[in-house]
Amino acid sequence: MTHASQPPVSAAPTSTRRQVFTLAVPAVGEQLLNTTVGLADVFLLGNLALAAAATLGYGRVEAVAAAGLGNQMIWLVNVLFMSLAIGSTAMIARAAGAKDAAQMQHVLQQSLVFAVGMGGLGMLVMIFLAQPFLALLNTPPEVRPLATTYMQIISVSLIPTALLMVGTACLRGVGDTRTPLYVMLGANAVNVLLTWLLVSGNWGMPALGVTGAAIGTAVARIGGGVVVLALLLRGRSGLQLLPRPHVDVDILRRLTVVGAPSAGEMLVFQLALIVFIRFVNDLGTAAYAAHTAIIIIESISFLPGFGYAYAAGALVGQSLGAKEPQQAHARANEATLQGMLLMTLVGIVIVLFPAQLLGLFVNDPRAVALGAPALLAAGLIQPTLAVGFILNGALRGAGDTRFPLYARIATTWGVRLPLTWLLVGVLGMGLNGIWLAMCMDFTAQAYATLWRFFSERWQAVEV
Repeated sequence: MTHASQPPVSAAPTSTRRQVFTLAVPAVGEQLLNTTVGLADVFLLGNLALAAAATLGYGRVEAVAAAGLGNQMIWLVNVLFMSLAIGSTAMIARAAGAKDAAQMQHVLQQSLVFAVGMGGLGMLVMIFLAQPFLALLNTPPEVRPLATTYMQIISVSLIPTALLMVGTACLRGVGDTRTPLYVMLGANAVNVLLTWLLVSGNWGMPALGVTGAAIGTAVARIGGGVVVLALLLRGRSGLQLLPRPHVDVDILRRLTVVGAPSAGEMLVFQLALIVFIRFVNDLGTAAYAAHTAIIIIESISFLPGFGYAYAAGALVGQSLGAKEPQQAHARANEATLQGMLLMTLVGIVIVLFPAQLLGLFVNDPRAVALGAPALLAAGLIQPTLAVGFILNGALRGAGDTRFPLYARIATTWGVRLPLTWLLVGVLGMGLNGIWLAMCMDFTAQAYATLWRFFSERWQAVEV
């Protein structure tokens, strides 16, 4: 079996600060590249060549809205993969901390078998439910066929996408965040090149607009999934996939027990988002294009939080596997401090340049004017977001996935949606009201997570 140059973090005799930084920085880079797969679609569609738009029969605003709405369902399907990934990271991190190599391989194998099944299910859902989903969102008629095409093309990549997400989660569980970074670097190169060629028809290629963006994304994700599978079959960072697929009901049950609450958490959020997006769509296509651009910018600002959340989850899981709960607490604290600093710096940039940032992703004066004040609000809450994201990652790494579910239900349905109804439906604050409600929701989640972490109840969770 071959090994990467980066061993499990628990084996490295370095300080907590350096351990966290060494594990988190590649994870931040991976998340940046993962986001870029979708970001390239929005950027290139938001700057669709005018000649291509004339040929295709739709403009930049409609193209961006189609990709944004299509990605809503893609994220909903990805809930299946993300929940399995969370369970896989937690169980493999515990096994790595306990130095149980046989258990690590067993969990890896069962996770990938499960991923294939979930990917097939997601593909069927995407193919057959795309149009009903868009109708539920009250999608404008001019956008609906474009969004349907976008989703159905990407659906063919869902099994490799599941393998990509779950395989990289298993690697993070043993402390290897560099391999996922390299895989996503390659996937991004493929995606950016194909999307640039096919959206506006560069270098003699046909101008396919939304269809071209979907093709680029699908090919990139298929390639990433194949590469991760090949690496794990060969052996990487102490993990090796043995090509003897079988089903272990006990392991699948444990993966489900740990991951299902995270699936529930994300599903609750996505279902609420369906209601939420109806409010946005009622504001018009330009407002939705602005909202999509803000989401992209905000997703970039989240990257340090997500990267440090992955690091915190792996380190906490390994520490608990080694029966060192105080070390787990110290590592989570350090991850939170480092991640909060980075997200604060990103927030300052957003506050200083909201209109300029929006203009990068949707080259339409109406959308920029509508979105700038809302993006300013998103920039101001970056430190609070960091606390919520990273400590939630620590809880998930410990296997404490139920509390984030309860907090999500309480804040999304108890704060975000009622405030959206009040601020948008009653007070008529438009897109500003939408984002003010979102900011209040994220703030409430962060405080709830902070309370749970310092209660230390997560230290007794079994996985």
